Amino acid sequence: MNKFALAFALATAAIAAPLASAIAAPTPCETALKDLRAAEAKARPNDADKNKVSELETKGIERCNADDDKRADDFFAQAMKILGK
Repeated sequence: MNKFALAFALATAAIAAPLASAIAAPTPCETALKDLRAAEAKARPNDADKNKVSELETKGIERCNADDDKRADDFFAQAMKILGK
């Protein structure tokens, strides 16, 4: 019975580890930027919102270029929220 319990525990750990990292991994910033630009093409924000979205997009691109996908995705998500997405 102990061998079965040990085998079960090892199998559970082997399955859970990749799932946990996949859930926690940020979206590639290039994908998030592509989604933002598609949303921008469809949205008709007022001038103030358009300027704010542009600022957030610029900040996101800077973070994306620095390989900081998490912060880039945060900026892109804020811009998407302004656009109502």
